[in-house]
Amino acid sequence: MFAFFIRRVTQAVFVMLVISLIGFTIKQSVGDPLREITGISVSAAERDALREKLGLNDPFLLQWGRFLARALQGDLGNSFYFKRPALQVILGKAPATLELVFSTSLLVVLLSIPIGIYAAVRPRAWLARFFMGVSIVGVSIPVFLTAILLIYVFSVGLGWLPSFGRGELVTLFGGWQSGYFTSDGLKHLILPSIALSSIMLPLFIRLIRAEMKEVLETDYIKYARAKGLKPGRVLLVHGFKNTLLPVITVGGVQLGTLIAFTILTETVFQWQGMGAMFIEAVDRADTSLIVAYLVFVGALFVTVNTVVDLVYGLVNPMIRIAGRR
Repeated sequence: MFAFFIRRVTQAVFVMLVISLIGFTIKQSVGDPLREITGISVSAAERDALREKLGLNDPFLLQWGRFLARALQGDLGNSFYFKRPALQVILGKAPATLELVFSTSLLVVLLSIPIGIYAAVRPRAWLARFFMGVSIVGVSIPVFLTAILLIYVFSVGLGWLPSFGRGELVTLFGGWQSGYFTSDGLKHLILPSIALSSIMLPLFIRLIRAEMKEVLETDYIKYARAKGLKPGRVLLVHGFKNTLLPVITVGGVQLGTLIAFTILTETVFQWQGMGAMFIEAVDRADTSLIVAYLVFVGALFVTVNTVVDLVYGLVNPMIRIAGRR
């Protein structure tokens, strides 16, 4: 298991190096950050002096190497616009995004498992066919279009739910602001969570259905039924338990994707999280904040996938054996 852990950590480090390299490549083509910092009244000589002071004239590899050295110490650079450490700016926006992602993940888990199992057990039922048809539509519609449709129906048309912002927040430990503890904050969370879940929910319903149908055809399920075990025990203990391995794997990958897709959802709902911050950083050509965001989200993505790989290796020892071979 130790060798398996070392291999996964080595892969994670390599991926982070590639992500930082891609971020710096994008940095060269986003725009000139001095345009936002100085304004039109600053002379060309002053701009050149500031560019030299910020190290923007240095070769690409030198800037990248300097960034890596600082990143190892927890320094991802300073935001040109906010004039604060970029990591500090990101951490200030992270609670909103993580809160949205957690709510969406909870919604996906609570809905996909019963619907997927039901569609596998009763594939010919009209309700199962309805769920499968809706899942196809959900996959086909972009998340921003789903968000706009939800706002039009439930906010503009019916007036049931708010259409933007996070609502009333409560400050917790470490300055963490959450809307979970107020009714207004929970109302503001409903539509963004539903919109964001439209990306993952159809995928997990179809995945659980397909895996469950395959497991129900195996010999040990038939043997369990022949022994007279209760149908619920056969489905949940013997059936669903053996569908979790691919679900865990896909879930780890999709969790990182979910964080990335918050950009569109946060933009439509004016949800002040990391996604909205990234769009603003692109508009302002705040290249330091852009690179820091890419590295931060990449680190989250790699960490989640590494943990999932380790859990998968613990659950399924054949993975470790195949790796050694």
